[in-house]
Amino acid sequence: MKPWLPLELAGAELYLLADKAVYYPAERTLLIADAHFGKAAAYRKLGQPVPHGTTENNLLRLDALLRTWACDHLIFLGDFLHAPQSHATGTLAALDQWRARHVGLDITLIRGNHDKRAGDPPQGLGIDVVTEPLLTGPFALQHEPHPHPTHHVLAGHVHPVYRLYGKGRQRLRLPCFYVQETITLLPAFGAFTGGMNVEHTTDSRIYVIGDGAIWETP
Repeated sequence: MKPWLPLELAGAELYLLADKAVYYPAERTLLIADAHFGKAAAYRKLGQPVPHGTTENNLLRLDALLRTWACDHLIFLGDFLHAPQSHATGTLAALDQWRARHVGLDITLIRGNHDKRAGDPPQGLGIDVVTEPLLTGPFALQHEPHPHPTHHVLAGHVHPVYRLYGKGRQRLRLPCFYVQETITLLPAFGAFTGGMNVEHTTDSRIYVIGDGAIWETP
């Protein structure tokens, strides 16, 4: 098993990455869905005892991806910040420090449902915020997984996961890429996000992620 897999989709080549992202080599672009930065901070403000450090860890993962793959453009497919409470001092400071490490990188956010509630990222982060769809090559980049009349949709929002079953009643629930005829769902990049179960259909493929590897389910 590998940390990435090539996938031909709508006549273009994509790389599905085990760290829950997609690399589009023809455009030198990295695609991230549902980062939900500041989710833990938002829960702590509501009095929930959740762990610290999730934003920093997610940003370190993003650093590693940007070191590995030659990127001119980073596109978030919605839900950059989780909630209004995500504008916490520590969360915004971590994002500022991360942006300072990537000053030459073009970044676009396709506004998702959580972005509408949380508000756009601070202007100092230099993120271009747009509404869906954003068309690039044969793809319609969206947050909501609605069909597009002419382009294959790459979307997030639902955080797809797939259940694997073992011989002794073992069950394992793993994030996955869910590739359908006209829509491909990306897993949530952010930690602490939950997910929606998906199942095989006659026109779908499922690529699950675990232990730093990605593989197609039979």
